[in-house]
Amino acid sequence: MDLANEELQFLSITDILKEATSIPKQSPKAFYLITLTLIFPLSFVILAHSLFTHPLYTQIQASDARQAHHQWTLLFTFQFCYLIFIFVFSLLSTAAVVFTVASLYTSKPVSYASTMAAIPRVFKRLFITFIWVSLLMITYYAVFTAAVVLLIIAVDKQNPLLFFFALVAIFLLFVVVHVYITALWHLASVVSVLEPVYGFAAMKKSYELLKGKSKIASVLVFVYLAICGVVSVVFGAVVVHGGETYGVFSRIVVGGFLVGVLVIVNLIGLLVQSVFYYVCKSYHHQGIDKSALYDHLGGYLGEYVPLKSSIQMENLDL
Repeated sequence: MDLANEELQFLSITDILKEATSIPKQSPKAFYLITLTLIFPLSFVILAHSLFTHPLYTQIQASDARQAHHQWTLLFTFQFCYLIFIFVFSLLSTAAVVFTVASLYTSKPVSYASTMAAIPRVFKRLFITFIWVSLLMITYYAVFTAAVVLLIIAVDKQNPLLFFFALVAIFLLFVVVHVYITALWHLASVVSVLEPVYGFAAMKKSYELLKGKSKIASVLVFVYLAICGVVSVVFGAVVVHGGETYGVFSRIVVGGFLVGVLVIVNLIGLLVQSVFYYVCKSYHHQGIDKSALYDHLGGYLGEYVPLKSSIQMENLDL
């Protein structure tokens, strides 16, 4: 990011995307290795897990009670391992990309080895922030479930007014609330890495930074979720359920292509959330002392951190 701090606030969605996609050119080897070892496995497992769960579902439907019990146990075990894998690699990918982008921003030497060395300390902060976000998501899903129950009751009672209310509630909860919480989480993750706060404090800071930029954040998140949704649907239709329509070679080619698309989308998404953080800081006139950030990043590597690096960066004027 060659732009001055005060200019970042004026970046449009297109400008943010251009800025984000240009970052890997500054350290191609580091981003190539991060993509290969973290983002690719994450993207591959997100899509490929249905190749294993779908046959299990089919076996459960066709088996008797005793066999079904065994299959359900196997399915739950697989799903548990899948969620753990997604959780760990999602946080690892976030930590790696945010740390690397910040290192480039502060002109700190960048290498894959230094990024991997910083991850253990960064991971703890991201994990605590994720726990707080999860509590918020549990509340969201509880309200969403209640709205779905209302919709079912409305259909059963043939109540058009209740049906309309429940339908609007579900639409707003997904399109507005879900997208906003996702934006809050992504920005809080960046805050957890680059500032001396994490957990609930990072969420609060993320909420403050989103003010005035929530529309841009919502569009970016919605487009990201939409693309991931389309990729997942096409993968399911062609690769998982398309055995009778498409040949093995065609399914392999389409599957490989879609995994590649998801890898690119996830990488760009992580880069965008890093750039968006600097845009929000600039919009709120919260200057970033590059020397303080440089020292803060060095703390993850076990380097000596001067006292000045602990100063809240947002208190510095542009």
